Amino acid sequence: MGQLRSSPFAYASGFQALFYKEVKRFWRVSFQTVAAPVLTAILYLMIFGHVLEDHVKVYGAISYTSFLIPGLVMMSLLQNSFANTSSSLIQSKITGNLIFVLLAPLSHLEFFMAYVLAAMVRGLVVGLGVFLATCWFTDISFQMPLWILVFGLLSAAVLGALGLIAGIWAEKFDQLAAFQNFFIMPATMLSGVFYSIHTLPTIWQSISHFNPFFYMIDGFRYGFFGVSDVSPWFSLAIVGSFFLLVAIVAIRLLATGYKLRH
Repeated sequence: MGQLRSSPFAYASGFQALFYKEVKRFWRVSFQTVAAPVLTAILYLMIFGHVLEDHVKVYGAISYTSFLIPGLVMMSLLQNSFANTSSSLIQSKITGNLIFVLLAPLSHLEFFMAYVLAAMVRGLVVGLGVFLATCWFTDISFQMPLWILVFGLLSAAVLGALGLIAGIWAEKFDQLAAFQNFFIMPATMLSGVFYSIHTLPTIWQSISHFNPFFYMIDGFRYGFFGVSDVSPWFSLAIVGSFFLLVAIVAIRLLATGYKLRH
């Protein structure tokens, strides 16, 4: 009897196999899923950094370009973590191959963890790529590296779970695009990526405090400069609470089979 060709995941658990599948899915088209977002972030930096460098001052002696880079890193991380889970689910639903994942001996918790962890991998890879591509433009400090890691991981998990919810809810690409264009994009763009909220009128400062994405970016930026618009501990509490909320909703939707099992 011939010997079967072994694979690293031949004896993997369902969770490991699904996680591997999701990571491999985005990595096989990395020119689109990784390189394109990095290029977009570089263009943002070149345009905004060049135009506003001499006109916008934040946190005292910190240059605007230095201030902008962590915001672009986090914005790219958030958007790509969301895109990974949401696009994977909607594509599987439309093509009809989601049934093969649902028939596998996977609990809804394993399903959730595999998709969210894969989204975190993509978000962190893109975020790291953006940082490596932009850090040459100016001097960047690392005042509190642990805060950078904590907010990076937790924020990627939040958007991975949120993408799971969007992918479960959406039945076609148009619905998913609406969710991304009318919620994810405005929330990230208006979260302090390009400015400190202290430069805004009082009413807009108050509105910004209702945006959970603001706390992700502000806490992440604190890790670089040691200064922030609000306390990093308060930001951590908000982001952690938001993750628990979206995780509970996503796991509940998976457990009930909402729009997954017809």
